[in-house]
Amino acid sequence: MTHPTIERIETRLVDLPTIRPHKLSVATMYGQTLMLVKVYCSDGVVGIGEGTTIAGMAYGPESPEAMKVAIDTYFAPAMVGQDATRIQTLMAHLGKLVRVNHFSKSALETALLDAHGKRLGVPVSELLGGRRRERVPVAWTLASGDTAKDIAEAEQMLEVRRHKVFKLKIGAKAPDVDIRHVAEIKKALGERAAVRVDVNMAWSETQAARAIPALADAGCELVEQPVASAAALARLVRRFPVALMADEVLQGPDSAFEIAKQQGADVFAIKIEQSGGLFAAQRVAAIADAAGIELYGGTMLEGAFSTIASAHLFASFANLQWGTELFGPLLITEEILTKPLDYSDFELTVPAGPGLGIELDEARVERFTRNGLTKVTR
Repeated sequence: MTHPTIERIETRLVDLPTIRPHKLSVATMYGQTLMLVKVYCSDGVVGIGEGTTIAGMAYGPESPEAMKVAIDTYFAPAMVGQDATRIQTLMAHLGKLVRVNHFSKSALETALLDAHGKRLGVPVSELLGGRRRERVPVAWTLASGDTAKDIAEAEQMLEVRRHKVFKLKIGAKAPDVDIRHVAEIKKALGERAAVRVDVNMAWSETQAARAIPALADAGCELVEQPVASAAALARLVRRFPVALMADEVLQGPDSAFEIAKQQGADVFAIKIEQSGGLFAAQRVAAIADAAGIELYGGTMLEGAFSTIASAHLFASFANLQWGTELFGPLLITEEILTKPLDYSDFELTVPAGPGLGIELDEARVERFTRNGLTKVTR
């Protein structure tokens, strides 16, 4: 039996505006750039994947521009002519040819899974073992940097029943200022909503040890990556009546194993791009489950394709104790799909169609596609 092969691979950079500036401790985002990749197969099936990062290269080692160059120059030549159906075999082969480049690999693996799901007429979740849930809870990140604006934004989300869990981006200001910010928001929302924080590694261990008890007193239920090192995070774990979550220090299964071995987190933020793809993220989750570490479905503020790829994976998890934050497409002002995603009643519906179950609006995306690698202000 002849298996379909990969005929060609195309990449593009798509610059999209966001609803507001998104302030993190490492940078402020004023828009989002998606690196979209299409994998064309000899049987006529086309799969689409996405590579996205937070604030260019302020967050991690890859940028959308670097992903495009890596795929065009190194990955694509190695993939053309290969069996399009043996996805894990192909990804293992690429792993030997190109080190790290987790975001690029995730985009390509997503495209291959999308294509194979379409080929077989099944959702990507079925290729990952089968879904256990049709919808996933979605948290919203409040990151305007202004307390009053964040409270108003949260109230609006509650009113339209879109989100009832809110994560606050802190760490750019002095800890005392951030703690007051969190306390005021939690006081305003009360028991109607849960409040969590993401420090994005901004604190020293000493600062974290002082700030976390105050955050707990303010009603915060989860603190994400307060410090930069896995060792410091492990020393902080279980000292306070609030869960501590590993994010940036999680860079695939090897790092997950080391953190789990040291009992270095209460919760893992699972991200397909940071892990190196859906199958790698699946292994990270399995390590967490085995170690008694709880799970949270994380995001790189992706557009629709990586968001839905993540949703298919998270829908297959036995445990998803802390829900997800798959709100990335809601931060973008432009709809890039022919049919919008279903965000309602505080959850996201996982599409049931073949592959990822979504379709790119080619005409609209063309309008925002960059010509070359250099971003031009529109």
